[in-house]
Amino acid sequence: MDRGTVGSAQSGRLRVEVREEGPSAVVTPAGELDHHTADLLREPLESCLDKGFTRLVVDCSRLEFCDSTGLNVLLGVRFRAESGGGGVHLAGMLPAVARVFEITGADAVFTVHDTLADALGD
Repeated sequence: MDRGTVGSAQSGRLRVEVREEGPSAVVTPAGELDHHTADLLREPLESCLDKGFTRLVVDCSRLEFCDSTGLNVLLGVRFRAESGGGGVHLAGMLPAVARVFEITGADAVFTVHDTLADALGD
């Protein structure tokens, strides 16, 4: 299993780390995902797709907040990954973030896992 860190980005309210886990790119946003920080997540996700990763795992265990802009970033990347034969898996959502996905129905279009280990084992 390859566990190399690919990169990271940070602003005051959001930090994003990216690493390779076997055939998956694991992207871990920590903090608040909103209009002001969305590009900090969009850019590494799109970069992973550009590098040939079709399976993206977003470890949401440290994501404290997600608004509609953040949700749209994930939906856009999901569309692009699926059009390339892959997908986006979400793991470890905190209750406040999970609620946004439930209210909007987005939880039905993503593969959602309770833990990162579950997502990587799928």
